[in-house]
Amino acid sequence: MFRKMMGGVAIAAVLLAAGMASAQDFSAARISADIRTISADEFQGRYPGTEGERMVLAWLQAQYEAMGLEPGGPDGQWLQPVALNRYSPVAGATAAWTGPDGVAHPLTVGTDITVRAVTNDGRASIGNAELVFAGHGIYAPERNWDDYGDLDVRGKVVIVVGGEPDGDLFNGPYATNYQSGAYKADEAFRRGAVGVITMVMGDAASPMWQGAVRSNARTRTLTPGAADLEFSGAINHDVATLWAAAAGLDISQLPNIGDGTFKAVALNGVTLSVEASETIETLVTHNLLARIPGTEHPDETIIYSAHWDHVGGEAQHPGVVGDQIWNGAWDNASGTIGVLEMARQISAVPRPERSIVFAHMAAEEMGLLGAYGYAADPVYPLETTVADINIDMLPLSGPTRDVPIFGKGQNDLEDRLQALAEPLGRYVSDDGMPEQGFYYRSDHFPFARMGVPAIMPWHGWDWVEGGREAGEGAWRAKFAADYHKASDEWSADWDLTSAVENLTLLYRLGLDLANSGDWPGWKPTSEFAVVRARSDGARQ
Repeated sequence: MFRKMMGGVAIAAVLLAAGMASAQDFSAARISADIRTISADEFQGRYPGTEGERMVLAWLQAQYEAMGLEPGGPDGQWLQPVALNRYSPVAGATAAWTGPDGVAHPLTVGTDITVRAVTNDGRASIGNAELVFAGHGIYAPERNWDDYGDLDVRGKVVIVVGGEPDGDLFNGPYATNYQSGAYKADEAFRRGAVGVITMVMGDAASPMWQGAVRSNARTRTLTPGAADLEFSGAINHDVATLWAAAAGLDISQLPNIGDGTFKAVALNGVTLSVEASETIETLVTHNLLARIPGTEHPDETIIYSAHWDHVGGEAQHPGVVGDQIWNGAWDNASGTIGVLEMARQISAVPRPERSIVFAHMAAEEMGLLGAYGYAADPVYPLETTVADINIDMLPLSGPTRDVPIFGKGQNDLEDRLQALAEPLGRYVSDDGMPEQGFYYRSDHFPFARMGVPAIMPWHGWDWVEGGREAGEGAWRAKFAADYHKASDEWSADWDLTSAVENLTLLYRLGLDLANSGDWPGWKPTSEFAVVRARSDGARQ
């Protein structure tokens, strides 16, 4: 049987709230001083692969050594290297389609079609691959949704539309992972496809298509663990219409792709050939991991994570006038120090039964790449990783009643957090900004994508003094003024009261998990439940 937490969660929370408060002493003054240190100009905006990276990782390592923690990286090291491959398209890519009559029709790359060979070898060579239209390209068994049906797509090119169906089935205003291009590529690759083409719902002259063409020429960094398709690309609606007509398909007669009745259809007799290549430049950056080994179950791991990087300085932003260093004090020197302070507090109490890892992830600002690198090559098995608790941008306010989290409704970590918050007169809420898609934008997500229950708290808006009106207005003003701007610098005026409140809750949540046999689970409607279920046997 799985070790599950049952009805005792509320009782455990009350005991923790009453008995563990004296076991920790998060210091706002120390947190503030440490944020000031690593967000100083000398750290150069902490861009991966620079002196700023070396400085912040050396500083963090020294702090953990002073605490007496052990290295948590591979082979007993502090650092986990993450190789990031950056791809730039080589001129001369070609594409052509052939209809049932055997006549080849050249396509102009950059006008009719976009093509990228952003795969492990940077080369794409596809000859007369069959085409399949798979609607949104989504397989969501928990929602009784399957765009693929029984169609075999091995060796074929899958055409999909972007996004996901509207409506409550796909979380209403809060997007699911199914809307992402990365998910659609993963699913197509899992089924044996050789390429994915996104159909842009506009003609060749539309701004939507012109934007897709412009973005296609940019250098891209491959996400570690991404689907190793031969190529990806896009077509406009004009080309899609030609292909459908050649295959004898009447688009108006196809089931609606947004109501669940559609199943993938083959474009019989229509094939595609593609030749493309990319130059590859490799940047090596590093995650830093520190560890407290568990006393009873050291192979079961709770991870506290935060990204150490920011967006650099003049070298990364040539021609900038004025302040030339993006210090990233809030984003994410604050979260980095939050994890460090968490380690300081937990290392001061008796070692827990399970292991706890404090993970400082690289290259989050480049697309969560350090966390993706860890998830693709984990130091500790993901099957027996209990949870990831991520900290990105500590709240800067007085006390709040609410504890917003990213991804409310995803897993039962939120229920455990709620049980800990209630005795303190607080409550867990959603982040209040569905248009931002926050659950998919920080380092907890690569863990969630691999099935590990993950949670990230956010900034409370329901202030004890002033209520929601005051809190939301102040947060929106701060976000607009400083997020990803050179003005994101440390200030002695920061109020870290709410940060200490949230860190204390996360401390109790982590230790509760680390001293139990519980396995947090995904809620039945989560898109990640089916992923976790594949490794159920490892947690028996």
